[in-house]
Amino acid sequence: MESLLCDEIWLEKEEELKNNVENSCFFKSKEDCEEAFKILLNKEISYMPKIGYVKFIKENCFIENARFKAIHWFIKSQRRWNLSFGTCFGAASYLDRFISLNKCQGWKYWMFELLSIACLSVSSKFHETSPPQLLELQMEGVEHLFESTMIQRMELTLLETLGWRLNSTIPYSYIELFQWNINTLKLSLLRDFTSSVNDLLLRILLDVKFLELRPCVIAQSVVTCISEDLSLLIDDSCFNNFTRLIPQNQKDDLSKCQRMVINKQFLIKEYQELITSEVFNYGPSSPVTVLTMDQHVLCDIPQGDINYISNANKRKRER
Repeated sequence: MESLLCDEIWLEKEEELKNNVENSCFFKSKEDCEEAFKILLNKEISYMPKIGYVKFIKENCFIENARFKAIHWFIKSQRRWNLSFGTCFGAASYLDRFISLNKCQGWKYWMFELLSIACLSVSSKFHETSPPQLLELQMEGVEHLFESTMIQRMELTLLETLGWRLNSTIPYSYIELFQWNINTLKLSLLRDFTSSVNDLLLRILLDVKFLELRPCVIAQSVVTCISEDLSLLIDDSCFNNFTRLIPQNQKDDLSKCQRMVINKQFLIKEYQELITSEVFNYGPSSPVTVLTMDQHVLCDIPQGDINYISNANKRKRER
């Protein structure tokens, strides 16, 4: 039996752990990072919501509130199911792109719930090795339960509307590049840095105003603000080689974005209270749910138009 046991080292040296982190990174040189940064820059604008989206959201109180609740549900689901941050950010990207293309005029709240579930489901299938089941995703935080067939049809509508383009370039896409560039930090500081950056990016998701800015600008601003907030001794050259690659017409937005990010940093307490509260938690925490018998028929959905779902296979939870 002893021959079957492996020699395990429970306490590795920090340097050894750091080497493991570096070796797991796809990028092996500064040139690799810069080339990846350029590719993301070229792609990002095609994954942004259509021009005028923020104005449209601000002029439609119902859609603005429904979007906020959806993003809030994404964040809580990410924590509940221990999903990757990429899954949460991806779902938010799909949601905003879909709404900007469809406008969602005349929608009811259950339609947004259906869309939200479809966005998170598709994103989890794209990013996770073991995505949650459709029923599991609806265990908490939604007001209606939808049949799997209906969600799957909404997923297809979502995919067709997005042109099957799921590898969205978002602020989170740039974070690994910045991480590689500051690998001189101790592992503990690098973890604090990464955790703070991800937390701030989640807070930013809730604010639709940031959608007016390019993802590269948001990523650069968040990384700079977190570095200053943690008083990290990072050489300016670590970020300058990326900053110089940002289009000149976008550099003016860097200072504007940094001011917006700083304001978000002051809302840490409010954000944490929001995420841990049950303000937007419509469903019971128990998987045992009482359902009404209110069922309808799902109509065929033409590509990219959920407005044709006049009736749905949905069941409303009883309070």
